Amino acid sequence: MARRVVAVTLVVLAALLAAAAAQDLAGDRAALLALRAALDRGRLLPWDITAATPCQWRGVTCAPSNTGEQRVVKLQLPGKQLSGTIPAGTLGNLTALTKLSLRHNGITGEIPADVGDLGELRVLSLRNNRLTGGVPDGVFSLATLRHLDLALNGLAGGVSQEFNRLKQLDTLFLERNFFSGELSPGLYLPSILRLNVSFNAELTGPVPPSLAWLPASSFLGTGLCNGPLTACSSGAPPPAPEKTKKKLSRWAIVGIIVAAAFVLLLIMGLVAFLRRRRSPAEAPARSAAAANLHGGTSPITVTVARTDRDATAAVKQSHAPPLAPAMVSEGKKLVFLGSAPERPYDLETLLRASAEVLGKGTVGTTYRATLDGGEPVLAIKRLREVRLSEREFQDKVAELGALHHDNLPRLRAFFYSKEEKLLVYDFVGAGSLSSLLHDAGADGRARLDFTARARIALAAARGVAFIHRAGGASSSSSSSSLTHGSIKSSNIVVTAARDGAFVSDYGVAGLAGSGEVPRRDAAAGYHAPEVTDARAVTRSADVYSFGVVVLELLTGRAPGIPAGAGGGGEGGVDLPRWVRSVVQEEWTSEVFDAAIANEERVEEEMLRLLQLGMDCTEKHPDRRPSMDEVEARIERIVEDACRKADFSSTDGSRSVSA
Repeated sequence: MARRVVAVTLVVLAALLAAAAAQDLAGDRAALLALRAALDRGRLLPWDITAATPCQWRGVTCAPSNTGEQRVVKLQLPGKQLSGTIPAGTLGNLTALTKLSLRHNGITGEIPADVGDLGELRVLSLRNNRLTGGVPDGVFSLATLRHLDLALNGLAGGVSQEFNRLKQLDTLFLERNFFSGELSPGLYLPSILRLNVSFNAELTGPVPPSLAWLPASSFLGTGLCNGPLTACSSGAPPPAPEKTKKKLSRWAIVGIIVAAAFVLLLIMGLVAFLRRRRSPAEAPARSAAAANLHGGTSPITVTVARTDRDATAAVKQSHAPPLAPAMVSEGKKLVFLGSAPERPYDLETLLRASAEVLGKGTVGTTYRATLDGGEPVLAIKRLREVRLSEREFQDKVAELGALHHDNLPRLRAFFYSKEEKLLVYDFVGAGSLSSLLHDAGADGRARLDFTARARIALAAARGVAFIHRAGGASSSSSSSSLTHGSIKSSNIVVTAARDGAFVSDYGVAGLAGSGEVPRRDAAAGYHAPEVTDARAVTRSADVYSFGVVVLELLTGRAPGIPAGAGGGGEGGVDLPRWVRSVVQEEWTSEVFDAAIANEERVEEEMLRLLQLGMDCTEKHPDRRPSMDEVEARIERIVEDACRKADFSSTDGSRSVSA
């Protein structure tokens, strides 16, 4: 009798388990449909709602659960323009999920509290939505969580010691939210490899000792200190003891004013006397000295990129010297920025040099000049339509010459006369990004994988960010003399190893041209919509142009070039608009250049860089990130891509879920 009871019990339990498994998959389907109905534009998801199982729906992945039955284990809907609030009882019912990615949407409200029911979750990415509130307690109960990305939202509250409960967490991105207070001194994440709390302005206090090994880019735009940042202040100095104040008499004040006026008049007279005694021949020397001292730093280097579309015609032997002989008759000389070159040369030497045309643009023509004996090789930019006075020209060139950065080629000298204005740079013998992407053919693009493209973008971002930082603390939306002004792929020179780049022609737009923005050349596709004067490009407009270059790197498409035509003009491809239309109407993978579209290993990094390009090309200038933030975000993308490359090369059998 007892045996019979046990047998009946086992049969009943087996039936109950089978029914529960079936209900679980049905419950997953119901939860997904409820989520689809709750989110705006969710109805546009290409799901066959008549299907009995959700396992064939786009963005949904099923796999056997612990019971052996199929369950939904991944939900990935990045960049689908979803909006609205996630209701309770939807995500929390997908209890077998291991990866949840709703990044790059417009979801509002708070993170649902029942996310804590996802006990198998390893990856949670809600980046770049409009979420508010704090991090719910349920998140801290996800014992298997390894990757948590809540960046670019409106989350608030503190970064508490509760994160210590996530023992397996190796990635934590919280940047660009409204977190505040101090990072808990006891914050300890034993498995953490990547952490970013940048641009949470209300975070203050010291970086916890356990996180001090992280790079400074993890903490940009905060009030944090110590660790990789500057040392924390020990506190305000005690106030000095008050001293007895003595009032000056009326006659003492009058005497001081008279004495000061007399000294001022004496100084002015002495200055006027010295100016009259100086000979006109000293003017060039004074200009050079001013250039050397301007900005208080050593001058810098600029490289000139090839701009011709036709690779075979990009370098052409010139039949005439690049400089007109009439310049010599004016008695003018080259003005060197900084110390004289190791091998001296002058204007006459440049006139005798063999010259090759590198390219012609709206602001002038660029030549490569090889001096007698084969060295050195210089790049000479011959400007056209310069409408600045000599003094204004000297001041602006001195600003550019004072910049010094590894990703900005060096400006060596300049020449100014009535008829000719020249800039002399070190020559970098590598091709432009434009020619590499558009003139090298499919084979050339195929050799430029995603990691190489990301490194090129990082090098260029570092150069542009340095220019912006050198301009001071003025608002990025205001006009500044230290902006690039003409960021485009033909002004980015790629190194021979294709792992870095130089940014050329920075500041040149402010020296030459009428100021009218060209609308019928290849540069038109890079200009921000608010730019009307090419000589007054703001930093936020630079960010827009850089974003276009990022999209060009990822898509392989040239902005502003009509299909089947060799030049720009009306009807050309508006690259930011095209990318947004593809992301909205189709799946994001359709955007990428065919040469990199199949690099599944770095799919996450490709999407992150694509989102950055879209952020940079926002129509409203105040919605664009700063170049410091752009640099930090690309740096993180490159680190992650390289880490995955190293990981896959040593153990190809393993995969990185993040």
